[in-house]
Amino acid sequence: MKTDLPRRAAFLLVSAALLVVAAGASMAVGARPVAPVEVWRALTDFAATTDHLVVRDIRLPRTILGVCVGAALGAAGVLIQTLTRNPLAEPGILGVTAGAGFAINLGVLAGVAGSQAGQLVLAVAGSALAAVAVYAVGRTSPLRLVLAGVALSWVLMGVSLGLRLGFPDVFDRYRFWSVGALAGAEQTPLVLPVLVTVAALAAAMAATRPLNALALGEDVAHSLGAHVTRTRVTVLVLVTLLTGVATAVAGPIAFVGLMVPHLARRLAVDSIPWIMAYSMLLGPILLLVADVGSRVLLPTGEVPVSIVTAFLGAPVLIWAVRRYGAAAL
Repeated sequence: MKTDLPRRAAFLLVSAALLVVAAGASMAVGARPVAPVEVWRALTDFAATTDHLVVRDIRLPRTILGVCVGAALGAAGVLIQTLTRNPLAEPGILGVTAGAGFAINLGVLAGVAGSQAGQLVLAVAGSALAAVAVYAVGRTSPLRLVLAGVALSWVLMGVSLGLRLGFPDVFDRYRFWSVGALAGAEQTPLVLPVLVTVAALAAAMAATRPLNALALGEDVAHSLGAHVTRTRVTVLVLVTLLTGVATAVAGPIAFVGLMVPHLARRLAVDSIPWIMAYSMLLGPILLLVADVGSRVLLPTGEVPVSIVTAFLGAPVLIWAVRRYGAAAL
């Protein structure tokens, strides 16, 4: 383990450097290209020029949002894959994404989802209720947990679809949120979701040590003195919080929580703390790169970032299924 420390630290530094590059590209690339030197001046010596206003008022908040959402989804993916011992799991498998969408549908229908704080509370509450329901049904085994999550997700998505078809106002509001995109979200206040995300990421990092023991199996974890039930509940709370906040501010973005842990695991292999650290960097890199790509794929307009991540994630899912096969289920 000690011999791997320099290599892992080097990979971590390289990942941090790549994140800085991706963040710079996120602030420079778009419908109006901005030279890197002007990006730097906008951050350090602001002047009321068009380029500086674009960077400071639009692209910087969008980049911060992408970093937070990517880190949250990456960390949530590590937590849920380790908890269920299923390499094909992703945050939505507990029904938290569907729960967030269902809660926002109800909030729009009731007229309480007009503000960003209202959507955040609704999404987290819906995610939490879905996670509690799934855990109550499937707490006895990882397989039952996965099956309960999938079943509840389909039920909530079906009810949400019925609400949107029956109430056109719900559909009009929901369709802009449901595409999963960073565009436009940067105009909303970001202080609250950023603070909540940072706190949840710190808690997720602190939970990696008992989770490392749980990854070896419940019997081994018990023999090592780990509190299995407490660890499970903590992980479920963190997955709910991370996924709920990310979904509230950016909509449902699939595959990030599936891809990132696999990439991190190839660098750290069997150490959950290192996998978590890598995922908190690789998640934002992936999402920022996908967001930059979403801006340049079409000559006019943007592609929602969730579509780009889906194109990137489909090959990873196929690879994971071919590698792990039925053993993952």
